[in-house]
Amino acid sequence: MHYLSTRGATEPHSFGNVLLGGLARDGGLFMPQFWPRIPAEEIASYADATYQDVAWRVLERFVGASFAEDDLKADIDAAYATFDAPDIAPLVEIEPGLHLLELFHGPTLAFKDIAMQLLGRLFARALAKRGGRATILAATSGDTGAAAIAAFGGLPNIDVFVLHPHGRVSEVQRRQMTTAAFANVHNIALEGSFDDAQAIVKGLFADRDFAGRTHLTAVNSINFVRIAAQCVYYFTAAAKLGRPPVFVVPTGNFGDVFAGEAAMHMGLGIEELVVATNANDIMARALNDGVYAAGDARPTLSPSMDIQVASNFERALFEASGRDAAWVAQAMDAFARERRLALPTHILSALRARYSAFAIDDAETLATIKRVHVATGRLVDPHTAVGLAAAAKVKGRRTEPVVVLATAHAAKFPEALVQATGISCPLPERLRALYENEERASVLPRDAAAVRAFIEIRLSRP
Repeated sequence: MHYLSTRGATEPHSFGNVLLGGLARDGGLFMPQFWPRIPAEEIASYADATYQDVAWRVLERFVGASFAEDDLKADIDAAYATFDAPDIAPLVEIEPGLHLLELFHGPTLAFKDIAMQLLGRLFARALAKRGGRATILAATSGDTGAAAIAAFGGLPNIDVFVLHPHGRVSEVQRRQMTTAAFANVHNIALEGSFDDAQAIVKGLFADRDFAGRTHLTAVNSINFVRIAAQCVYYFTAAAKLGRPPVFVVPTGNFGDVFAGEAAMHMGLGIEELVVATNANDIMARALNDGVYAAGDARPTLSPSMDIQVASNFERALFEASGRDAAWVAQAMDAFARERRLALPTHILSALRARYSAFAIDDAETLATIKRVHVATGRLVDPHTAVGLAAAAKVKGRRTEPVVVLATAHAAKFPEALVQATGISCPLPERLRALYENEERASVLPRDAAAVRAFIEIRLSRP
């Protein structure tokens, strides 16, 4: 198995190179040369398998010769050994035909842990084998940064730089990053939005001299290994249901929902992928109106989705265009210049065959948190509430099971819970120490040169 760039100007890479490289040199995103197909009878057998076994059976199709079978199995087992739920991603029916896929039972209580915990172990193994160092650079709208720190903090030969938008993440999300005591972790609070942080990160990766000197790599969802790892819970959920479901996915950067498309390409039956956005509705507008146009990111109660440029949409465009890398390169170049891309009819039709989309505002988010609590006694975080609100629009017109991806533990967003219900969720043990430890972060202006200088200074220290 080799990997190509969505923009077509990068030589084929191995799984190991994609793992450590993150972004392709031509600015595109890595994709497998072909999608491995999993037979229907094997997928059906996943209903009775452990999550770890399904993860191995899915991922071993991607790794090629980069990792030995026993090493991959060992890293998968270690990655999920500390999760609070034995099922790793439990499927819970909260009303007839409506299920929550709970993805928040890892170290930072968010779905990012499911891929990131594995990524950290694979990184460490690959670096030990190859030698050298790695500098991880990530932009986060909240959960990715904490998950990266939990996975890579304290590992040898790795430095971690995380940019989050200053004042635009929840207090719990911020503290999960800034109270980490690891010497190799460097938090940057950027005076701007997530999109500003993401643009700086992409610009630094595009600076070949800087990226080469600092051994820069990415672990957010532009890294294909994250997508591969996130495919797994689509397989486990659908296998347990025994029939193709509708998946409703709260999403900002489009990585979590694209993992569902990847599972479809691998043979998993999915009736529909529903994109649930907040007021930052670039993906809802793109799929409903046919124009992918970025605006200014607006702060909402679901801050991890406060994104106006969905990086992983490029992967969906690559597939919808029939893997036309030349068109993708031209389209992404035009979008970078104009912040707007009218989708050709045939590409929009291909996207709509897989996806539908709804935008949910804060008022509906709060109403959904309250409604679910009254009906079920459950408290859900605002991102999951966005998904549940979208599911309510879908459920009346579908007979298939509807599965909403529950992306974070409610306790991470106490302000939204109090606003919606008047009560807050008790803090899990994993979060209590956050309010006792000192915070460490550097506030930097929205300036790529300032971020570059900060990284160079930190890396130069013994």
